[in-house]
Amino acid sequence: MEMTEHAPEIKRMEIEVIKSAVSRVNDVDFDNIPFGKIFSDHMFVVDFLDNEWMQPTIMPYGTLEMSPAISALHYGQAIFEGMKAYKGADGIVRIFRPFDNIKRMNKSAKRMCMAQIPESLFIDGLTQLVSMDSAWVPTQDGCSLYIRPVMFATTAEIKVKTADQFKFVILTCPVGPYYPHPVKVVIEEHYSRAAEGGVGYVKAAGNYGASLYPAKLAQEKGFDQLLWTDAKDHRYIEESGTMNVMFILGDKLVTPSLEGNTILSGITRDSVLRLAKELDIEIEERRILVEEIIDGFKTGLLKEAFGTGTAATVAPIELISYDGVDYKLPPIDSNSISSVLLKTLTDIRVGKTADTHDWMHSIG
Repeated sequence: MEMTEHAPEIKRMEIEVIKSAVSRVNDVDFDNIPFGKIFSDHMFVVDFLDNEWMQPTIMPYGTLEMSPAISALHYGQAIFEGMKAYKGADGIVRIFRPFDNIKRMNKSAKRMCMAQIPESLFIDGLTQLVSMDSAWVPTQDGCSLYIRPVMFATTAEIKVKTADQFKFVILTCPVGPYYPHPVKVVIEEHYSRAAEGGVGYVKAAGNYGASLYPAKLAQEKGFDQLLWTDAKDHRYIEESGTMNVMFILGDKLVTPSLEGNTILSGITRDSVLRLAKELDIEIEERRILVEEIIDGFKTGLLKEAFGTGTAATVAPIELISYDGVDYKLPPIDSNSISSVLLKTLTDIRVGKTADTHDWMHSIG
């Protein structure tokens, strides 16, 4: 199987549709949605066998049959994406930057030695799936339809080798805010998320599995997440557990650069940086010393800290702990930079503001 930068396009096949006999959407309390626990009626499934993609199918959400010997379980060939769809007051459902998600998923696939997914297969399956389950897209403020594309190796062979069979699935779930309150984080000084030359820059499932234990230790101490630091010296800020991180230092927005391939290139991160430039906010993408952040607290130079990500969107950070000391940030209000950026981004997503970037993919 040849791994390429760009997936070869395939002859578009009509998607087979098996509709759920009864929709479960009326059983959902959309005013009280737990994140990631309630799944929509259908899912998109397609297999890669004999060096080509097979018949794509939309079917009722449910269990998948597979061998316990599949490569994903033993050797970790599994990648995924996180996306969201929004329903505006005009009733239109819009998916945020899906073409960027397929590009990043294929970047992950290349690094993990997996099959490339043709853009047309991804977009056609996604569009039809979300259209069928459009009633599942919440209209409540702060809510959305979370979309999880995932691909994993299904070659049933207990041998360390490149798999040649894969399953690609898209499932969706209505969600509320990932962080319903400002976030408390602790700067990690011992464990590492990623190292140069590794897979920190792709959405490989193993990245998240390896982060769970350090995150659990932090949560047991009352923190919501970690601020990861570099694997070599733990001197430089990298990203948080579920999001990229940004700081307002003086009148500048400062965020860790993507150099070194240890940080995920977040699509929300990119969107926020573009919007910040349009608001004439000075931006610096560079290495950020832990000491610089702590000094910023002490001198008052650090005005805000926030995370950006598909699940988190723009999540304000209210407290950063380091070396046993808790540093509390000033409270944010509607005029805070993070608040303005969140409102601007939200208005684009729900159709209140013109989509001048062509970010939104409308359904129907």
